[in-house]
Amino acid sequence: MLVFIDESGCPGFKITKGSDPIFAIGMVVFDTSEDADFTTSAICELHGSIPHRPEFKFSKTSHDVRDRFFQGVAACPFRVFTMVVQKEEIYSPTLRTDHDKFYNYFLKLLLGGSIDLSAAKIRLDGSGGRDFERSLKSYLRREIEIQDFAMVDSKRDQLAQLADMCVGAIARGYRDRKDPMRWHKMLTRRITNVWRFR
Repeated sequence: MLVFIDESGCPGFKITKGSDPIFAIGMVVFDTSEDADFTTSAICELHGSIPHRPEFKFSKTSHDVRDRFFQGVAACPFRVFTMVVQKEEIYSPTLRTDHDKFYNYFLKLLLGGSIDLSAAKIRLDGSGGRDFERSLKSYLRREIEIQDFAMVDSKRDQLAQLADMCVGAIARGYRDRKDPMRWHKMLTRRITNVWRFR
């Protein structure tokens, strides 16, 4: 099993100063390496056929590019699990003030509350450096049974880009945007679960 993780929104709580009131973290799951390879090939083809920036990133792509991307991956063999957090429902002083602990906590809930990932290869989009990766890896191994975990650069990884696009599409449905469920609906067949943190 191969898993790619990304988030939408930030851990900050200064809502009136620009922090996003919604935080979403999600994962794209491939049951086999063949499924992952098939999806990678499909996204590579989209890179060649859709005029866009070098990286598919939900927050930086046009509506048309999003439409064509999700149409292009609709039949690919992957599953999406996402957790959506409305920050106004968070009362813990620790989670409200410590960004790392906020992120780690919800990543732990996502990984620990869905499917058995003990034998999965887990890849997280990010470039926090070796110290961050080492700290996060230690935390996850202490809290849940995770063996194979590493950071990847989404600019070079098609499946990390897929995770970004999927989580962004689902998170948009919980934000005050025009036509918020547009891309969520296009992903319906691939979405296994969306948890609302309460």
